[in-house]
Amino acid sequence: MHMATHLKQRDGALDLLKWLALLSMLLDHLRYVGYSADWLYVPGRLAFPWFCLAMAANLARVTAVTTGGQWRYLGWLMLFSAVSEIPYRMYIPNPDTLNVLPTLALGLLVIRGWQDRTLQARPLMAVALVLAALFPERLMFGFFGVLLPLAMLLVLRRPWYFALLPGLVCLASNQWQVLYYSVRLGNHVAMAAVATCLIAPWLGLFLLRHAGDVKPPPMRRWAYALYPAHFLALLALRQVLA
Repeated sequence: MHMATHLKQRDGALDLLKWLALLSMLLDHLRYVGYSADWLYVPGRLAFPWFCLAMAANLARVTAVTTGGQWRYLGWLMLFSAVSEIPYRMYIPNPDTLNVLPTLALGLLVIRGWQDRTLQARPLMAVALVLAALFPERLMFGFFGVLLPLAMLLVLRRPWYFALLPGLVCLASNQWQVLYYSVRLGNHVAMAAVATCLIAPWLGLFLLRHAGDVKPPPMRRWAYALYPAHFLALLALRQVLA
């Protein structure tokens, strides 16, 4: 089933996907408020692949390819990468990576290099891949996280079973070695997390293809501010509960 009809004008299904990704991220980060809620790790595995899918769908739009909108997209990601780093480090205990937006910014460059085979885009794609390969430990979701937006783009208009490809990339980006070890120990949260990583791209594609009649509030550029803002809100909540 093709998605061309979902990539014109305002796409309610795409807005819904973004809101659900934001909700999944919020649930994931609630694990650090102060109460033991490891099970929230499972719905949290939906957030990153759904943000990657939303990026792929946005960049598949004709307007994004032809008007330079993709570079404005990159600019907003880079700006809020910087703005979000301090709130991220204030809230997440002992973070060993940057916040997620640098990973998405590099992923955007990879997609653009794939779409636009010009002298401008291809070197930037190469730089993004080299940075991801050299510093995967500094990027949230690592090297495979940078590849995930492209994997989403490649299956955007393909039959549903092709979603297994980004599912595997998603699993690889989520410390699959740790998850696999936990699964071997019989950890039910890890088992559910592995399953969620594998099916998250398919679930996202299903939403984009079948939720076109839904009309949630449009998620526009102001939504970038929700990323640092949610860290500050959760930090305040943790202080109240302490």
